[in-house]
Amino acid sequence: MRSVPPIVRDLPVLAVAVVWGSSFLVVKQLATPQTVLPVLVLRFGLVLPLLGLFAFRALRGLTAREWLGGAALGAILGAIFLLETYGAVHTSATNAGLIVSLTMVLTPLAESAVRRTAPSWSFLGAAGLSVLGVALLTGGGFRAPGMGDLLVLAAALVRTVHVLTMSRTRAIAGTDSLALTWVQLATSGLVFVIASVFTGPSALAVAAGFGPVQWVYLLHLSLLCTLFAFFVQMWAVRATSPSRVSLLLGTEPLWAAVFGTTLGGDRLSPLALLGGLLVLVGTEGGRRAGLGGGRRAAADEGEAAAVRERTEAEHSAGAERELDHAR
Repeated sequence: MRSVPPIVRDLPVLAVAVVWGSSFLVVKQLATPQTVLPVLVLRFGLVLPLLGLFAFRALRGLTAREWLGGAALGAILGAIFLLETYGAVHTSATNAGLIVSLTMVLTPLAESAVRRTAPSWSFLGAAGLSVLGVALLTGGGFRAPGMGDLLVLAAALVRTVHVLTMSRTRAIAGTDSLALTWVQLATSGLVFVIASVFTGPSALAVAAGFGPVQWVYLLHLSLLCTLFAFFVQMWAVRATSPSRVSLLLGTEPLWAAVFGTTLGGDRLSPLALLGGLLVLVGTEGGRRAGLGGGRRAAADEGEAAAVRERTEAEHSAGAERELDHAR
């Protein structure tokens, strides 16, 4: 029986990076500052029942400690979605996609701090390029970044916390990744439902005002950016190597920039364009340095999928990338 060519195994994973990269522009088209919470409620309301069909058996086998551990991670995940979504509607899709990719250098740095080990010079150099790139991208190096940029940067920081917490929570060690993802998403969704009661329009009112285009955007976020991405990652880490999956998923910020500039109308000044290129080079260099040194880069984490992901099961490459991802 002939083996599947590597390019065939790579295409679904690359497709995940593409849909994740598109998610920032889709969020900007779908949500406003007043409807972020209702949109998140609707998005999770679509995902949870479908994911639950696959996770039901595993969920029945979870212990109370695993439910609590997953719920704690879900609360952190909810903060990521809130910061990232509010940030995306207040900045450009290009900026959001590039800034959030800093997770790929922040996570190994945080791991080094926790373990009290020094990162390699090559990794520190890549991290420095990323930070300089963000400074040029968000303010041209001469003005303060906008609120949206800061919110997305905060999301990248909280993502790092999520990854480190996930890897060190004993209660979920060995827990089924599908069940863990569902618990996290369900907890985040519950937080959004409760918060939406006290602010802005209801999810039902927002849904009633959606036209066909808005429903396509919502389905894109729910079915492609979350469900499709999660299951592709679960398959990919078995069909290929976690490092290969991580490197392919690492192209996400590049696709965010492509969609933002070609479809979103983002216009970058020469300094901002240089900054964007430095972010791409720095985060990719940091990812490769981390993989080479045996560190699990944020990308490897898997956007924590539980969720991106984004976690998505979010990297073993799948389990850590997690959700995002879910993104």
